[in-house]
Amino acid sequence: MSGLDTVIGGKAGNPEAVKKHLDAAARFEKERNREAAIAELRVARELSDDPNITFHLAYLLDLCGEENECVALYTELTGARKPHINALVNLAVILEDRGEYGRAERLLRQVIETDPNHPRARLFLQDVQASKDMQVDAEPSAIGPANAVLDTPVTDFELSVRARNCLKKMQIRTLGDLLKITEAELLSYKNFGEQSLIEIKAMLSSKGLRLGQGLEGPGGRPGGRKDILDELKATVPEAILNKPISSLELSVRARKALQLLSISTLGELASRTEAELMGVKNFGATSLHEIRERLTQHGLSLRTLS
Repeated sequence: MSGLDTVIGGKAGNPEAVKKHLDAAARFEKERNREAAIAELRVARELSDDPNITFHLAYLLDLCGEENECVALYTELTGARKPHINALVNLAVILEDRGEYGRAERLLRQVIETDPNHPRARLFLQDVQASKDMQVDAEPSAIGPANAVLDTPVTDFELSVRARNCLKKMQIRTLGDLLKITEAELLSYKNFGEQSLIEIKAMLSSKGLRLGQGLEGPGGRPGGRKDILDELKATVPEAILNKPISSLELSVRARKALQLLSISTLGELASRTEAELMGVKNFGATSLHEIRERLTQHGLSLRTLS
């Protein structure tokens, strides 16, 4: 980092000492020892008013899950006379995840006022505005696997020929099979369109059911997903499946997407499909490639539907 603030009224500091701690932080970060890097950055921050040091510290704190302190530092940077642009954007992303859409929108508009063509700010602003307009409906409770209606063939329901043919090609034969599929997975299939989705969702809704419901147990906890994990355990060591997601050292965006899906282990991640991940807001091809690459290193892959 450069451009240390040594003006009157700021921290006089010792440029050589600051550089020493920044070099140590960079070395620890390269060794993936984030805790040690954070400790060095804390010392450097005490010696200098350089906002880039505070920004880097906040960024690493976020990677380590210290969100509250990270937010406090980003807030400090955004409240300065000349706000740190990247801090404005990163703080807005965190606030959006927290559901503070109004505050997130104000921060992003502040960036766009300074740089009307800022790509990240413009993209995230669209996401925030979309999130503000979303209405979350109360979800029906999960049903138990013993319910006899789950064995009802999908051909017994009044669906269009196109919808029935699509389900047949996907090997979805019963209502139970249909409830174990998510909306994103259905839409990922070739020739399966919005009209067929609307038709199927309406049919399920009329029976108090919904897509993906069969993957949950009481209270929305994993249910049918456990069967998928049991299949994985037959071919993959349980020690690998139980590894925490943090062991993959994913980027912030990929990590937050998995948090939204309540995915905490490699086994839970491997039980998901590409379509499910791509259905998460702000999750794109780059994050998907990152996750596939990290799973491959552990001999795993995302689930595919037969």
